[in-house]
Amino acid sequence: MLTEKFHVAVPTAFHKDESLNIQGTISHIKDLYKQGVKSVLVSGTTGEQHSLSLQEKIEIINRLELEIELISNMEIIFGVSSIRQKEAEELAKKIRHTKLSGIMLGYPPYVIPTQEEALIYTKSIIHLSNKPTILYNNPRRTGFDLSEENIIQLSKINLVVGIKSVGNKEKIERVKKGLARNDFYFYAGGEINLEEKVSHGYDRLSSIAGNIKPSEINQWFLEMLMKQEVGNQASEVIENIMEQVYQGNAIVNLKQIINHKGIPIGICRSPIGNI
Repeated sequence: MLTEKFHVAVPTAFHKDESLNIQGTISHIKDLYKQGVKSVLVSGTTGEQHSLSLQEKIEIINRLELEIELISNMEIIFGVSSIRQKEAEELAKKIRHTKLSGIMLGYPPYVIPTQEEALIYTKSIIHLSNKPTILYNNPRRTGFDLSEENIIQLSKINLVVGIKSVGNKEKIERVKKGLARNDFYFYAGGEINLEEKVSHGYDRLSSIAGNIKPSEINQWFLEMLMKQEVGNQASEVIENIMEQVYQGNAIVNLKQIINHKGIPIGICRSPIGNI
């Protein structure tokens, strides 16, 4: 199962012509590993997943499999989602036979499946991947909002670890009341309003800002979970990090900072970053 409370959602590297740069992605993950990061999410929630073809995702997985030190010592979670169920299933089949630690299962954008269709989609991918699974509910980006009933039903599957971005305080409270287990986790997506999210019951973090300051963000999050007061100096550090990352387009800002460190994370695929 996935044991880490904190993982970093890493950007995907691209060359100047927007072609995939797998080595740049690996170089960034290696740098995070050297900084003590124990878990990363690849091809996940930095908004680039649906720009990647199935073949590109498979190429990334093949390259990760060659990184023995990383795959043996980190929880590497891979994002699985597609506008077509059959493509998501093909990716799940590929992941089943790897040493990847788990998947983050997202819902297709734009098409807006019914709740029943989404349930079938989810169960099929979990079955085919046979990996610990974080459900990813993101109605703002996809137009689809997984119902409380479906979350509770899916939580009965042993492989389902938890859910990212379940919704507001009232929804998370109703879901918690319906759960039949204590080891189901609620992942906050990014650091915006993180203190409020933790107060509502979120107990794990899928971090964006951790791409540039993983130790500081992880410590801040753990202090929140333990209800410890954050000192003035630490608050100033966090405020500065938040400004660097979230003032404007977060993924564009991240890539600028990572490139400046000498790690070739490259550009975004337009229209993101085309200004």
